[in-house]
Amino acid sequence: MTRLVALLLAALILALPLSLLAGKVWIDPFDPQVRNAAIILTELRLPRAVLALVLGAGLGGAGAAMQGYLRNPLADPGLFGIAPSAALGAVLSLFLGLTAAWALPLFALVGAGGAMALLGIIAGREGNVALFTLAGMMIASLAGALTSLAISLSPTPFAMSEIVTWLMGALADRSWREVWIAAPLTLAGLGFLWAAGRGLDALTLGEAAARSLGLEPNRMQALIILGVGLTVGASVAVAGIIGFVGLMVPHLIRPFTDRRPSSLLLPSALAGALLLLVADCLCRVLPTVGELRLGIALSLVGAPFFLHLLLKLRKGLA
Repeated sequence: MTRLVALLLAALILALPLSLLAGKVWIDPFDPQVRNAAIILTELRLPRAVLALVLGAGLGGAGAAMQGYLRNPLADPGLFGIAPSAALGAVLSLFLGLTAAWALPLFALVGAGGAMALLGIIAGREGNVALFTLAGMMIASLAGALTSLAISLSPTPFAMSEIVTWLMGALADRSWREVWIAAPLTLAGLGFLWAAGRGLDALTLGEAAARSLGLEPNRMQALIILGVGLTVGASVAVAGIIGFVGLMVPHLIRPFTDRRPSSLLLPSALAGALLLLVADCLCRVLPTVGELRLGIALSLVGAPFFLHLLLKLRKGLA
């Protein structure tokens, strides 16, 4: 795993400076004729790149933890209902016309926090994985329905347009303010997921065997809720819905590890950061009239990837 981590870090070190130069207009930092290059790099592209690294790491780590906790290779952070609930909170701020800079992230984080609390209450203290999954699906369905209701009842066409555009997910026009919002929340979430690593390894033996090894189901459940809630909530709060990162990354990385969930957490976080950074660069350089939204781009890649996994799983069961 050490070699894998080193390779991912090397790829990130190489990709980061290249991402700063990429865009509709490529920047040569050594060209004296390029005006305001330093401002463009430090105030526009650098915070966007750092935000991609932060959010990608959080989503990649959350996906690895979820797949380990549910023991399901098709699990995705959106399954817990935290991402849809965070999106619902953000949509409500747009619906109410709150224009303050803090309003949308705050509402999104409140939505994610509400989903985390509701998930813990419904799932109870026994840490039952099946009940936990069903509770997450119920919350996701409810949040999705309420979001659709808010869109249909939008007071103005402008509000509806703002809601739909934000839900597509993107890192465009983000600044250091979004980085300072997302970074501490994401790091805290990854810390909770890292603390759950040994418990996730024990769960691979089954719930009964894990309990016999001293696993506390309610503590494990709390760590997963906090970890996924903070990482996914932070992502939705500042960038909208960005899907499939938590699904794809663990699958791409797993063959290069010993397949223990704890061994997958750090490489998945690094690979998630790399994936989101590269995807955002491609969205910027594609020859389109307007910039392709990052959430749409990842969905165009993630949906076929998910179908491939389903067909592979079906073939394995046949």
